[in-house]
Amino acid sequence: MSELIKKRVVLIIQARMGSSRLPGKSMMDLAGASLVGRILERVKRCQRLDEIVLAIPDTPKDRVLAQLGQAYGVSVFAGSENDLVERYYQAALFSHADYIVRLPADNATPEPSEIDRIVDHHLSLDRPGFSSNLTVINDSGYPDGIGAEIFDASLLADARARHTDARQREHVHLNFFDYTVQQPVDAAWCPISTVVCPPEFRRPDLVLDVNTPAQYEFMRQLYAYLYPRNANFHITDTIRWFDDVYSPGLLDDVAGR
Repeated sequence: MSELIKKRVVLIIQARMGSSRLPGKSMMDLAGASLVGRILERVKRCQRLDEIVLAIPDTPKDRVLAQLGQAYGVSVFAGSENDLVERYYQAALFSHADYIVRLPADNATPEPSEIDRIVDHHLSLDRPGFSSNLTVINDSGYPDGIGAEIFDASLLADARARHTDARQREHVHLNFFDYTVQQPVDAAWCPISTVVCPPEFRRPDLVLDVNTPAQYEFMRQLYAYLYPRNANFHITDTIRWFDDVYSPGLLDDVAGR
């Protein structure tokens, strides 16, 4: 146990200003603060992290995100714009991470307790691997966008050496697991694990990403309603708002389907 305690668990949040589908979304307003600011506000309540790193591209247009990270009191690393494997690898070296917790900055309502849950689960395992409750794995039942991924830094170093495909270099999870087909890349090299979503918010139909204008509008309305009532609103509050206040008829637009 003492060996595990000494190992560093680092949350690395990937963010950029140059999103192809929704440019500038990282700084879009949610109840008076930027999208990335709201994410940082929430993940700072996690209890199982040794450090939070905002990993951004090293470009002039992304300097506003560096300033934002500094204002929120988290570490900032600037690296490759399009090679996310390299950016994560260098950010892990920068922060001396033994375990990397990955969170994309389009997940605007991360749930601190669920991030802690997947970290605790991963640390309880007796081997390296990839664990996630970021979205559904093996009928886990999670809403899309409240959890995180965690994997051993040693496996990211392996992936950096063995995977050269441009799509894998741009999408870190594809080096370990493909959510679309629900298949591991190489289960012998990197076993996949998850946890079961608590029944009170088992809602795999709910998508809480911000990748399109419709999804941003959905999230803007969510924050406008919930944040003034409770800045630390929980996923159960989100579900009640979605079921009782928001118009379900817009779900297809929001989910980008």
